Amino acid sequence: MRALVVYQSLWGNTASVAKAVAEGIGGDTCAVTTSEATGELVEGLDLLVAGAPLLGFSLPTEQMLAGIPSTTKDSPTPADVSQPPMGAWLEALPGGTGACAAFETRIWWSPGSAAKALAKGLEGHGYRSIAKPAKFVVTGRYGPLKAGELDRARAWGEQLAGQLT
Repeated sequence: MRALVVYQSLWGNTASVAKAVAEGIGGDTCAVTTSEATGELVEGLDLLVAGAPLLGFSLPTEQMLAGIPSTTKDSPTPADVSQPPMGAWLEALPGGTGACAAFETRIWWSPGSAAKALAKGLEGHGYRSIAKPAKFVVTGRYGPLKAGELDRARAWGEQLAGQLT
């Protein structure tokens, strides 16, 4: 099975979840950023998993990313705004026929959903969802992840792989 996890991460939480999901899927599955996930890499996948942080009640946009450096003075680490936003990556995604799943990182009470927008975007490119969009919780605005979330992410990756075997 050829699987790939693509993510956009600002403070490292989504990257950590993406890597745990890839571990759970197993095999040669790796987690890559939106800047690394080229058309060649996603071509012919059996499973494409995409994840992003929930920001402003949805997927981060270019405009949101442009405003982050000036609004994160209390962040313990600088935000990584070098990656293309997931929405832009989705727009350029070539069509596919494999399975897909989506996840987001978020604070527990936040309305909206980046994962639902991701799932809809993947389905719009011909992929078929095999799981309800997943939500992984961070304990504060910038993280860290809530205890046990990486274990949950690995288990979710195992479940996704199990659905395809």
